[in-house]
Amino acid sequence: MKVLVTIQHPAHVHFFRNAISELLDSGHEVKVCCRNKDIAVELLDAYDIEYEILAGDSSTFSELVKTQAVYESKLLARAIKFKPDVMTAISEPAVTHVSRLINSKSVIFVDTEHATLQNRLAFPFAHRICTPECYYDTIGSKQVSYPGYHELSYLHPNRFEPDPQIVREAGVDPHEKYAIVRSVAWKAAHDVGQKGFNSVADVVGSLEETGASVVVSAEGDLPDVLEARCLEVPPEKMHHVMAFADVFIGESSTMAAESAVLGTPAIYVNSLRLGYIDELESKYGLVHHMTGENAQQNAISRAVQILESDLGIEEQRAELLAEKTDTTSIILEQIGSMDEQ
Repeated sequence: MKVLVTIQHPAHVHFFRNAISELLDSGHEVKVCCRNKDIAVELLDAYDIEYEILAGDSSTFSELVKTQAVYESKLLARAIKFKPDVMTAISEPAVTHVSRLINSKSVIFVDTEHATLQNRLAFPFAHRICTPECYYDTIGSKQVSYPGYHELSYLHPNRFEPDPQIVREAGVDPHEKYAIVRSVAWKAAHDVGQKGFNSVADVVGSLEETGASVVVSAEGDLPDVLEARCLEVPPEKMHHVMAFADVFIGESSTMAAESAVLGTPAIYVNSLRLGYIDELESKYGLVHHMTGENAQQNAISRAVQILESDLGIEEQRAELLAEKTDTTSIILEQIGSMDEQ
């Protein structure tokens, strides 16, 4: 079987990397095409995944349109040459369009309801659309729902074991209390009109008043006062630091979910609502979603409460893991079944 995987974002590398490895180990051919966006290429290199860059990043909507057009035309050329049986991606229109043109099959994985532009461009052409059971939207006969989250494709205990030595090498004591604060760049299409922190510096200062250490992870530039707290760790090792943290507080829904499935209490400060965040909060109590005018202050208060208490969330995490699956197994199952059609 020939499988073509496209990578549009660093999180997509994590999502597909174990499936790529298992496909190759099973004797299948895999081709990876990507955009040179953020640290996606750095992660592909770190995991020793061969790839071809088809396009770069874009900072405006007009640039995005041009970049997508270039990406799709190059992907079509590569696909004609490679002749994949199955093409796969996360919410990626190009895969669905190209697969129709070359008589291949496409399976896409989607967990972001508000990625409306991408979804509208991709869904009509996709052969199969895989969503977590907590996904709000009903897509139709193409939809396959599964009991899991994207983050469990690489952070399920079958796939990941936290290493305290890696945390020490990052300059953090895994046995001391520390918090992770994450800010985002607000450049994604579904970020338009959304809101998170008012002041990252105020968040950090309030958490440090508890006596805990605070490390900061940021997509954009940080105020000079926070540079010393910026976490210097290779991106492929970040999850080890997250696993030993006492609390995560940030604007990133992906990192909030990652923290939750790792057993770290997560506070998500962002007006964007997502099905998987809602489930992690309402069903498992692993995430606290803060929105509205007082979102930052409420988030700080909750984080301080967590840091000053000894209450763990091991039972909630155990319940989650008992009910959810290793998502890599879903990826492999869906790719394999598409090839059989």
